[in-house]
Amino acid sequence: MPHPTHITLALLLIGTLSPLFCACAAPSAQTGLVDNRLRPCPDSPNCVNSEAESGQARIEPLIYKGSPGQAWRDLKRAIGETGGEIVAEESGYLRAVYTSLLFRFKDDVEFRLDPQEKAIQVRSASRIGYSDLGANRRRVERIRRRFEELTQARSD
Repeated sequence: MPHPTHITLALLLIGTLSPLFCACAAPSAQTGLVDNRLRPCPDSPNCVNSEAESGQARIEPLIYKGSPGQAWRDLKRAIGETGGEIVAEESGYLRAVYTSLLFRFKDDVEFRLDPQEKAIQVRSASRIGYSDLGANRRRVERIRRRFEELTQARSD
């Protein structure tokens, strides 16, 4: 028969870890455009947005040369090559989901084509939790590096 202390520890462990495992299937946070712009980030430090005016959430957009259509194709390729899965696309807007390896957390990464600025605006946000320890910023920078490599390879 298990010792009562072991049962208590097991119940405590299950109660502590169950939110993590349930979070893996957390539904998508609010995504999409608002007044033709990416949604603002919440106050928590688990989101970056190139359309933020300033603050901890601010990140630079992806800049491109050439045609918007080619830049969009390069972006989709960069997303796939950095582990993202495109789940929604409409004219000038794209949403991808990235899943962490260890706990299978899902993050939403959104892009808005801005042809007047020759830029692709980006927002990357965690679905759950308060802090992401910089994961969304690192992800966008990884996408940026791959996007730039693809656009550079075409112009060489």
